[in-house]
Parts: sequence; structure tokens; C-alpha cells
Amino acid sequence: MSAPRILSALFRPSSSRTFTSTATSTFRSQPSYRPRPSTQWRTNPSSSRSYRRQAFNYQRFSTTKSYLRAWSQRPTFYYEVGGLGATCGGFYIYNLEPVAVTGRRRFNVVSPGREAEMGLQMYNQTLQEFSSKLLPAHSSEHRMVSRVLERLIPHSGLSDEENKWELHVVDDPTPNAFVIPGGKVFVFRGILDIARGEDGLAAVLGHEIAHNVAHHAAERMSRSFIILPFAVIGSLIVGLDVGIGNGLAKLAFELPGSRKEESEADYIGLLMMAQACFDPKAAIGLWQRMESMEGKQGGAPPAFLSTHPSSHDRGEKIRGWLGKAEEVYQRGECGGMGGYMSGFKEVTDFSRWS
Repeated sequence: MSAPRILSALFRPSSSRTFTSTATSTFRSQPSYRPRPSTQWRTNPSSSRSYRRQAFNYQRFSTTKSYLRAWSQRPTFYYEVGGLGATCGGFYIYNLEPVAVTGRRRFNVVSPGREAEMGLQMYNQTLQEFSSKLLPAHSSEHRMVSRVLERLIPHSGLSDEENKWELHVVDDPTPNAFVIPGGKVFVFRGILDIARGEDGLAAVLGHEIAHNVAHHAAERMSRSFIILPFAVIGSLIVGLDVGIGNGLAKLAFELPGSRKEESEADYIGLLMMAQACFDPKAAIGLWQRMESMEGKQGGAPPAFLSTHPSSHDRGEKIRGWLGKAEEVYQRGECGGMGGYMSGFKEVTDFSRWS
């Protein structure tokens, strides 16, 4: 897949843009990709953790080891291993691409079309799940979210051709929001209480839109294509159960990659909200309130076991980026995309985010 250049698309918001609140769909089975909410609220892990003894098939491991031993004794073994390694390495390097805005290089084999297909499947399922809880477009909550989106979307660089923006506000106390690839926005009433106004809400929605800007859904799917085969092969080589190998691979690769994407979305979203003339300092207050709520609900899990950085860490990173975001905010170039790209490039030094 060629490197995405979504920030090159220039457009202005139409005064007639509307966000559809209802749609019909048929129920679909759970897809492999699910959207990432801004924050996952969990109870104390110790209250629900259970331990089970893993049943190992030692005979199977013995047979696998015998096959590997026989393979290693082949006269062409080193040539085969070298050829396999070179092929995999070449495939990986060939599919590296830069992330829009930040320039971070990542592995991606999922096309925009495939990402859109998965997004549509997830959208239909999510709409079916929450259809009975959707607030009407004339509600005060829906109107507020719509106003924030109208200001943020032009500064995302996402085109109307690729994204058919639709807004759904869910009457649910869960503090959650996400944007499915294709521009399908779901905002839960609970997050509005934590956002405490349009600036705080812009921090939430800027982060979620940033996931689409960076095509993180495609990146996650691509990463799974690498992790699973290596987990299976590694488990067979060392004689572990495949489930254990997959768990170790998740700890070593999947979870760190997910946390990196979340930090990247925080960074892009912060600059996006500043460019749209929302106060970037509101993002710090947002994560302080998130941290407080986490404490009331038993605390966050250890960082190395989580898909997201802790709210405290996110707030501290945003504090470090605040100077650059305020430069964009103080320019006040909010009339369109004219000064957006140059301003974004001037203040984007993403080497410090990781």
C-alpha cells in the first residue's frame, strides 16, 4: 500500500453539512476489528482475576521438536532459514510507510478500501447495538457535539469523498467516544460530563479523529498479521503452548504498539483542536478528571498490561506538548486550511512524543 497522504486534501466545511442520527442495518457478527474508545474503564483487576492450570500437550511438543530437529539436519537448512528470513524481512521493509503528520514509519499491508470495509461492518454492528439509545438531532447534547465536529473536521485533512460523516450521540453514562473509519462518530453522554464544555470535548474528538488521520485501524490489523505467525512459530520452537506464546507476543508487541498509537493520536488531536481555536489547555484538565475517575473505579491496570497509557501519563505528555499547541492556537488561523499545513509542520517535532 502506498503511503497515505490524507493531509493533502483541502476542503472547507459546508454550511449545509448535517450529521445523520439514524440509519437502518442488519445485525452482523463480531468483526475482527473493533474501534478503540478513548479510555477503557475497568474495575480493579484483582477483583475478577481467576487462575487456571494450563493443560499442556507434551506429546505434541515432543513431535514438533522432532520435526524441527530433522529439519535442522537437512543439508540445505541454513539456506532455507536464510531465504525465509530474507523474504520476510523484504516483505516487511517493502510495506513500511510514514504516518501522516508525525512521519513515524510503520508496517501496513491493509488498503484504505479494506479498512473502509471493516469500518462499515463495525458501524452497522455498533448502530444496531445502540439504536434504541440514540438521542435526537435536536437534543442539546447532539447540537453541542455537532458544533465541535464542524470546527474540527476541516482541520483533519480528511476528505468528504473518503468520509461520509455521521454523528450519533448515545444516551448512556459510559464515558466513551470513538470515530469508526469512514467518518462514523459515536459519542456517549457520559463523556460529555467529563469533557465539561466544548474545549474538553474537542480534546476527546480531536484524539478520535486523529486515529483516522493516522489510519491506526489499518496499522493494528497489519500488526496482527505479523504477531500471530511469529507467536505460533516461536511457541513450536521452544515447546510452549500456542496460547502462552500468543500472550507473550501480545505483551511484547501488540500492547506497546497500541499505546504508541494512543500517544500519537493525543499529539495529532492536540494540534488539531488548537488549529480549530479550541483551548489546548483543556486537554490537561480532561485527563486529570479521567485520572480521578479511574481512581474511584479501582485504578487503572499496570501500564504494560494496558492498550492505553495511563491518564496521568497522557496528561503529562500533553503538558510537554502544550507550548507547541499554544503557538498554533495563538496564531488564530481558524478561517480555513490556508495556514494549517505550514503551521502544523513548523510545530510538529514528533521525535519527542515517544
